[in-house]
Amino acid sequence: MRVDYHTHHARCGHAVGDLEAYIQSAITKGMEQIGLSDHMPLLHVDPATYYPEMAMPMDELPRYVEECLKLKEKYKGRISVRVGLEGDYIEGCEDKIAEIVRAYPWDYVIGSVHFLGTWDITDFRQVHNWEGRNPLQVYERYYDAVRKAAATGLYDYLGHIDAIKRFGYRPQEDVTDLEDSALEAVAKHGLAIELNAAGIHAPCKEMYPSLRMLKRAKELGIPVTYGSDAHHPDKVGQKSADAKALLLEAGFTEIATFENRHRGKIPV
Repeated sequence: MRVDYHTHHARCGHAVGDLEAYIQSAITKGMEQIGLSDHMPLLHVDPATYYPEMAMPMDELPRYVEECLKLKEKYKGRISVRVGLEGDYIEGCEDKIAEIVRAYPWDYVIGSVHFLGTWDITDFRQVHNWEGRNPLQVYERYYDAVRKAAATGLYDYLGHIDAIKRFGYRPQEDVTDLEDSALEAVAKHGLAIELNAAGIHAPCKEMYPSLRMLKRAKELGIPVTYGSDAHHPDKVGQKSADAKALLLEAGFTEIATFENRHRGKIPV
């Protein structure tokens, strides 16, 4: 891949390596653009009493942006560094999210649904929350949140749009309509999605989204970008050959890029 827009770093607490190490890894792999996109600070739970090492502390956010901007200038001419944020969508916290989104000169903001209330459905330490639940009802709640995220106007693209499948919990019922309703919301509000490689290493053993959803996104005219979701510098661009093959199989010949909150495109 020529770009990778989804990376995490030591500040978030559950990744390793500093920002510069991710940039250098991308250069080594011949990339043209590298996006720095660490997790937005937690807004609706107390970091001191919640699960540890979930996101950067609020007082680190300005330092994160400052370092990103310095590295963007330092590596100008060698690789285009794009300054981003994975801005978790949390229902009821839209105003707080908007304050963060509007306060800094982002190149792009990823809208990702991790939380259903205080349950982070992507955290392996919280898998027990599936016990005793009706999987279909969880999927319905999740895709409702995805649709609401798309409608906020806060984001440039939605990350790992079907991350609810991460740990392999799937309803017996067909969820095609739920998945398509989320994609239709993305199309309606003019957003893009990402092909996120990290799902390959999760229990679902499948990228986010599935090939079926990718094909539906193509039918709806939704642009797609690529993200490794790297939590280690060595993972920058992970499974990029497989990702490229999936994009081509789904009919995509271009990949979305982002700069100054504007979307562009380059050939896959």
